[in-house]
Amino acid sequence: MLKRKNLIVFGTRPEAIKMAPLVMEFLKHPDDFVTKVCVTAQHREMLDQVLSFFEIKPDYDLDLMKPNQNLYSLTADIIIGLKPILEEFEPDYIYVHGDTTTTMATSIAGFYSKSIVCHVEAGLRTNNMKSPFPEEMNRCVTGVLSTIHFSPTKTSKKNLVLENKPEASIVVTGNTVIDALKYSVNKVKSVDFADNEINQLEGILNKNRRIVLVTGHRRENHGQGFINICKALKKIALDNEDVQIIYPVHLNPNVQKPVYNLLKEIENITLIAPISYPAFVWLMEKSYMIITDSGGVQEEAPSLGKPVLVMRDTTERPEAVEAGTVILVGTNQTKIVEETQKLLDNYEWYNQMKRLHNPYGDGKACNRIVEHILKDENER
Repeated sequence: MLKRKNLIVFGTRPEAIKMAPLVMEFLKHPDDFVTKVCVTAQHREMLDQVLSFFEIKPDYDLDLMKPNQNLYSLTADIIIGLKPILEEFEPDYIYVHGDTTTTMATSIAGFYSKSIVCHVEAGLRTNNMKSPFPEEMNRCVTGVLSTIHFSPTKTSKKNLVLENKPEASIVVTGNTVIDALKYSVNKVKSVDFADNEINQLEGILNKNRRIVLVTGHRRENHGQGFINICKALKKIALDNEDVQIIYPVHLNPNVQKPVYNLLKEIENITLIAPISYPAFVWLMEKSYMIITDSGGVQEEAPSLGKPVLVMRDTTERPEAVEAGTVILVGTNQTKIVEETQKLLDNYEWYNQMKRLHNPYGDGKACNRIVEHILKDENER
């Protein structure tokens, strides 16, 4: 049988984490597929850390990250950069993930090249084009241009059906981030794994305090939103001497300025530089709870038994809210403080959240994707 050509494209750290196990799964089938990886490097350093951890060497690297990057130039550069690759490799299938500018622009380029665009983590919706921005638009555009939709949950499949996507084109797989998390936890715990960053974190953590891990970077929270978040974290720290807040601070100046202005002098708040994915997995495991505006953490943390407060007003992951594994608190200072304090004070409530089932899958999403493509090939 003629081998079919796969091109897996991603550009940011979150995409790389979620697509890495798919790359590894396809590489288990060399008799069926020629699989190549293209990175746009929409993010550079953080992307390279993930590639190194998962031992993936891209076949193509557009290396597009530049100072003061904007959505206009990035979108154009991705489409133009992909053109010679698509003309030379002529992939049968192009795989994109989620909702980044890389994903949206690649789906356009893939459509132009007449490849079959496969959208991994398809069907997430807030139904508000401005929240998150520009991610909601990116995932909607990608959905229009995709032929195969790999949805993580039944809810995301339902969203696509409501948009008149053919039901036969939608496959519920679970989320590939759980595949990545299981692989990563096992690797980080292995006796052969050594990581200087994790060693440094061990020296920072106060073993007599409960660790509250914080991450935040969303554009829609810039400005007053981050000021509110910082004021809430300050009150939590001052009211709870037995707590240590660990905050890897995003490099965006809109995040750095309010965080360092309001939190740098507080004894039990530890502000650190962004950390690598394996170090973050290790830190999640050590944490008592997590406060975040990240999408991926909403999916990962419940698999580790960690309650999550989400600093967003809307979420494209309502399954976690419905399951009770996460609580939406937005950037409301009072609500962030109250919900955090409840989890710190009420052990029954904390343990109830900790034990809830993760709605995002069993770690076999990539296997289901590959099996579907093999079946798709046989039926064509």
